[in-house]
Amino acid sequence: HRINLIDTPGHIDFTAEVKRSLRVLDGAVVVFDGVAGVEPQSETNWHYADEYAVPRICLINKIDRMGASFERSLRSIRERLTTKAVAIQLPIGLEGEFRGIVDLVRMKAFAFEGEHGERIVETAIPEEMAAEVAERRHELVERVAESDDALLAGYLEGREPSEAEIRRALRAGTIANTIVPVLCGSALRNKGVQLVLDAVVEYLPSPLDIPPVRGTDIKTGEGIERKPSDDEPFAALAFKVATDPFVGSLTYFRVYSGVLARGSYLLNTTKGEQERAGRILRMHANDREDVEEIYAGEIGALVGLKNTTTGDTLCSIERPILLETISFPEPVISQRISPKTKADQEKMGMALHRLAEEDPTFKVSGDAETGETIISGMGELPLEVLVERMKREFSVEASVGRPQVAYRETIQEKAEAEGKYVKQSGGRGQYGHVWLRLEPKAPGEGFEFVDAIKGGAIPREYIPAV
Repeated sequence: HRINLIDTPGHIDFTAEVKRSLRVLDGAVVVFDGVAGVEPQSETNWHYADEYAVPRICLINKIDRMGASFERSLRSIRERLTTKAVAIQLPIGLEGEFRGIVDLVRMKAFAFEGEHGERIVETAIPEEMAAEVAERRHELVERVAESDDALLAGYLEGREPSEAEIRRALRAGTIANTIVPVLCGSALRNKGVQLVLDAVVEYLPSPLDIPPVRGTDIKTGEGIERKPSDDEPFAALAFKVATDPFVGSLTYFRVYSGVLARGSYLLNTTKGEQERAGRILRMHANDREDVEEIYAGEIGALVGLKNTTTGDTLCSIERPILLETISFPEPVISQRISPKTKADQEKMGMALHRLAEEDPTFKVSGDAETGETIISGMGELPLEVLVERMKREFSVEASVGRPQVAYRETIQEKAEAEGKYVKQSGGRGQYGHVWLRLEPKAPGEGFEFVDAIKGGAIPREYIPAV
């Protein structure tokens, strides 16, 4: 099976990465710390997954850490996230004693041997765990039977469902978001990770299990669907733009229907412009593989698209469709940025423009009053990362700090004054006479000039200059 992995930061400041990934994913593995259980940011990301109705499995990781508890972490998932969570594994031993996993679907135990846990050895279920295993197995069978009428009928008659029946019902329940299987392991020691990948294949949906993607016909404005099939017209969503030091601009996209061949022309329906698929890449972390064609359900990257940004729809020119775009939160923090040298000044503008294309939550603006360049983002950490990237990728040295505040003054109460200007130094003299009255207006109403001259004492053409 081919599995496309999109790993997102869990930190609150990088919310945009989570949102754009959930928009194009079919399923998610939500990783929890075996000591901390559900953390505040886990809740935020869980609610985002609810918004996009993404099927999930949970992994309680770091079971070998001091203070880890599978039971407590599972309880925190049920209390704070979902009551649909059901354990399909149990750890054998905790903290430093963690040595294996009991699979409640197969009713077998597995140990992980070798330096990196690469050898999976089937062992007997420890006798001291027999009561706990029986109780958890009963809970799993009950939950699975609830979601499948045929299984429920047999279960009520006292028939134990087979392993294949449990798997089938677990898969159906996970895809329908009525069951969330919970697994355990230690990623650092590579214990249980293999079983997590098996669970991804067995329980999370493939592109064929996902309902057809809905979009808008740009000619008629009516809703249309595209099925996840190679025979349908091509439709894809660009969900990330990245700068690659070797190939330039990379646009990551998810194919919802149809086939894209190298060298063919596409329509960007969001911008109303044509693009050419010069090179199609399949990404393996930081390695790239050139491919001739990419099919429905896959994730790939295109090199050198001119006008495509995050959230744009790419589709066949003959059968255009506009998919729902990705919404991002507004930036919450701003800093001023200034180049350290004259040479950096020219490069800084280009670097900021490129980085703003990549990250939809990063905004660059200029303050007309103070003359400063202002960068805005989701938090201090993403802005630090961007400045570091400018230095590393674009060789631009810049200093950042708090933006200056342009203070303004206003008048508090009504006042009146008279002023005269008299100058005589031979020849024609100069004379001016002013009566000025100032009074405050309500905040936000701006400025108003009232001409109170009576009887044409000053010619009209002088008034605008006054």
